[in-house]
Amino acid sequence: MSIQFRPLGTHIGAEVEGIDLREPLSPAQAEEIHNGMDRYAVLVFHNQPLTNEQHLGFTKGLGPLEDTSRNTLRAAADFRLPTTFADVSNLDQNHQVFARDDRRRLFAIGNRLWHSDSSFKVVPAKYSLLHARAIPSKGGNTEFAYMPGAYDTLDADTKVQVEDLICEHSQIFSRQQLGFTDFTDEERARFKPVLQRLVRVHSGTGRKSLYLSSHAGSIVGWPVPEARFFLRDLVEHATQREFVYSHKWRVGDLVMWDNRQTMHRARPFPAHEPRDMRRTTLKGDGPTVAQAAA
Repeated sequence: MSIQFRPLGTHIGAEVEGIDLREPLSPAQAEEIHNGMDRYAVLVFHNQPLTNEQHLGFTKGLGPLEDTSRNTLRAAADFRLPTTFADVSNLDQNHQVFARDDRRRLFAIGNRLWHSDSSFKVVPAKYSLLHARAIPSKGGNTEFAYMPGAYDTLDADTKVQVEDLICEHSQIFSRQQLGFTDFTDEERARFKPVLQRLVRVHSGTGRKSLYLSSHAGSIVGWPVPEARFFLRDLVEHATQREFVYSHKWRVGDLVMWDNRQTMHRARPFPAHEPRDMRRTTLKGDGPTVAQAAA
């Protein structure tokens, strides 16, 4: 049976059938999935009871991994999963739900802001692949916004204005928006700003896209208040309902998305309930801009 894609909306998202992610990925299947990602930007695979090794094997069949071990406030001794995974859960190393005031939980609340994974790195992420092991009784959806559609619907003057703008991205800025400032000196150095273009061209489709994220805190050459207001307006435009797909999780779902074409955000859920989500990430194509001016 060949791989089938069933669109989930006008702009973004498709459910995928005809593939068992526990089995080795053939070159032909990998090509079909890459083509599906170019077309839909978000792919949903239901009923995939994967082990960590199977999840990792599927990911590696699509490209080289990104190192996400330094994206977090978890210390090495706190890691619950292998360092090839980003632990997008609310669980500590003993699989217990974080206390409500745990700084690791408060830092992770930043994922509820619209963002693009690893936009705070010189080479930002390509694909993210998130697998649901345990979900809360309610809430916890993940929403995705389609950034080529957002760019296409800008007015002509704004397209000219954004074309060559460069933004500074940092996890420090995204967390400060929520009042989280509890960073060590080492963390502040690790999360120092990097530069990213505000308009990207997708290597697979050739389409232009807005490259927005909660990590974007300034525009090079602009006064900060003006830059932040301008970026906020762009985010409001890009996250209109017509551009957004909201995924309601089931245990065993694997959802993958193209960070070059999307923003996403997690939605709130009961703080005392476990949400066990495990993410692998593919390394991006390269820097969006030279970093010399950073």
